[in-house]
Amino acid sequence: MLDKIKLALKYSEDEIVYKRYIQNLKLDKSSNSQFLKIEAPNIYIATYLKRHFKQKFIDIYQRETEIVPKIEFITKSYQGKIDFEEAIKKDFTNSTVTLVPEFTFDSFVDGASNLFAYNTAKSVTKSPGTLYNPLFIYGGVGLGKTHLLQAIGNELKNKLQITYVTSEQFTNDFTYHLRNDSMQDFHKKYRQCDLLLIDDIQFFADREKTQEEFFHTFNELIANKKQICVTADRHPKNILGIEKRLSTRFEQGIIAEIQPPELETKIAIIKKKCELNNITLPDDVIHFIATTLNNNIREIEGMITQTYAMANMIGTEISLDFTKEIFKEQMDNKEITLDTIIKIISKEFNLKPSEVVTKSRKPAIVLAKRTGIFLARELTKKSTTQIAKFFGLKDHSAVSHAIKAFNKKIKDDKDFKIKLEELKNKIKNSE
Repeated sequence: MLDKIKLALKYSEDEIVYKRYIQNLKLDKSSNSQFLKIEAPNIYIATYLKRHFKQKFIDIYQRETEIVPKIEFITKSYQGKIDFEEAIKKDFTNSTVTLVPEFTFDSFVDGASNLFAYNTAKSVTKSPGTLYNPLFIYGGVGLGKTHLLQAIGNELKNKLQITYVTSEQFTNDFTYHLRNDSMQDFHKKYRQCDLLLIDDIQFFADREKTQEEFFHTFNELIANKKQICVTADRHPKNILGIEKRLSTRFEQGIIAEIQPPELETKIAIIKKKCELNNITLPDDVIHFIATTLNNNIREIEGMITQTYAMANMIGTEISLDFTKEIFKEQMDNKEITLDTIIKIISKEFNLKPSEVVTKSRKPAIVLAKRTGIFLARELTKKSTTQIAKFFGLKDHSAVSHAIKAFNKKIKDDKDFKIKLEELKNKIKNSE
């Protein structure tokens, strides 16, 4: 039954989440039809699953069997119920996020948009701790940053002592050890490794103590010629809330950007994903997916697997018309929320969501707010009164005024008009 749950989640969750947290789960032999004991690779993954996926496991099992099961997540070293604080005391200090075996250089599709980042990452594996140190890879969501970071780890995992974590886990580790006066264990994990890989470093923003600790960890590793590789969603200079001394350290190494893939690379990526998943798609379907979806590679793979699953379910071949129907149904059923719009807008303008809804007259905030109002009116079914309330405006007439001013902006600024279309696509294709 666990295999059916994993299969359902493979089609509903993005690739990295599935492979990082779900793919390697096993069913403990003591499980029965009403009680599932699910074994995770380490305590970090078990805790994450309890927090974010337990109800999904229950819902899928109930849908398949009409039984509401009890579910526990365990590890080999910790067989009881997962309690976060208690689990940490057991072995959280030694756990890292599991590297996904499939994320290798061979499975990464290189093209003009990512070639520099790809070549630089490969060079790191040939001579870690020397020329390209630190390596800072940045780019938008779903473009392959994590894939390259893990490819470095997979290439060197049998040669070096590696610590690979998300910025969230680094922060959790630091907070726990600081609170429990056990920083020597924290330093052993992060300062005595040969290769430190940290994903999504932008989430260190405004965490002063975490940044302070990472700064000293960074200095010690570099001084000992140990390799550091990190990813972020933007250039270090553009990450608000990151200390200057940290962004300067990043700039002392090599900074590699992954840009959205051009059409040829997107088509090559789709073909590669199909090959890896034993899926056959006609060329016209591949071209349709490449030109219809935005540049998020994880979303592209999700659409491939969903189309394939639906075709298998109803026993039909995958054709262009069939694929268009799948896309249409997905887009028609998707309700865009104001929270989604504000989240994407704030990220694009390097602002906090709370800043966008303030009454500040700073030009950047005014433009971000007007952009959000315009897109809320165009992409949602909310009334002008509801939009006014959400964005902190006086009444519906303020919304009309903001939209009028914004229309003038996009009429006069062709580059911004293009950016607006990109924002629309990001919002429409967001989770």
